[in-house]
Amino acid sequence: MPVPAPADPRLLRSFVAVAEELHFTRAAARLYVAQQALSRDVRRLERELGAELFVRTTRQVTLTADGERLLPLARRVLAAQDDLLAAFAPGQARPLLVDLNSPGLVTGRRVLHRARELAPDCELMARYESGLTGAAADLLAGRLDVSFGRFAGLDPALRSGLEQQPVRYEPMAVVLPDDHPLAALPRVPVGALAGETVYAGAGNPRTREWTDLARQLFEGRGIRLAPPVPMAVGDEEFGRIMAKTRTPVLAVLDFPPMPGTVRRPLVGPVPLSPVSLVWRRGLAHPALAALRRAGAEMARAGGWLRRPGDGWIPAADEDVMNARP
Repeated sequence: MPVPAPADPRLLRSFVAVAEELHFTRAAARLYVAQQALSRDVRRLERELGAELFVRTTRQVTLTADGERLLPLARRVLAAQDDLLAAFAPGQARPLLVDLNSPGLVTGRRVLHRARELAPDCELMARYESGLTGAAADLLAGRLDVSFGRFAGLDPALRSGLEQQPVRYEPMAVVLPDDHPLAALPRVPVGALAGETVYAGAGNPRTREWTDLARQLFEGRGIRLAPPVPMAVGDEEFGRIMAKTRTPVLAVLDFPPMPGTVRRPLVGPVPLSPVSLVWRRGLAHPALAALRRAGAEMARAGGWLRRPGDGWIPAADEDVMNARP
């Protein structure tokens, strides 16, 4: 048996009006159409579905069994259409989905808070996708709208569908067990990590841009990149793994405090994590302009894009971070 084509919502509205009024004249008045046009729509729907929906006599109109079966389905279809039209009505922009990578990282969160102040009528909703590489696929697929991270660390195939705005050079740090010999130093020279094995997300497919940054920093300095391990999720689990393995962890200076650890800035040189605001190419949303403005404002006010004289970034990041909004 052939499957009927999806019914025109206009025909379904005609059917629902007649089903609820059980009177063609009243239903036509309710829809502001001629009764003849309404009858024509109902007959067309019956032909398309291959089913008789009403029993018509000179005195009354009643639903057939097929009409009773169709009525709740038609109401659901029409309610969904109404929701769709409302969501895309002028001035009714959908929420902008903004990935902040991790609840503990402050750059994206601060930019998001400022954007909410700049666009109070827009809804900007936070997400936490743990890494720009992982977020990039969701950006391109439309499951996310905006993320933050190291744009130059993405595969070129991913970058081609995205746009970016530099936001910050984040100073990098090392997280150490609180009884580690280097924990007594207020700042840890990068060279002092020679001989150490440092964890930087190796094996996590969502944070490849961070692991690549660490690999370039460690190269030629005698620092070993820790082998892949499952990512520790949550403060308690992070602290437990640190206590068990005693492996230093590469982080940014704003990395949140963790039990049993200390966070020390890296110096000599000062390694920097280049952070960009990243969005899908061609994205049109009123909140995106607010987010970009917030990023530019905070970069200027906080000196986020000023590099210290001994600041270090990979050569691949130079062109990306020299771009300005």
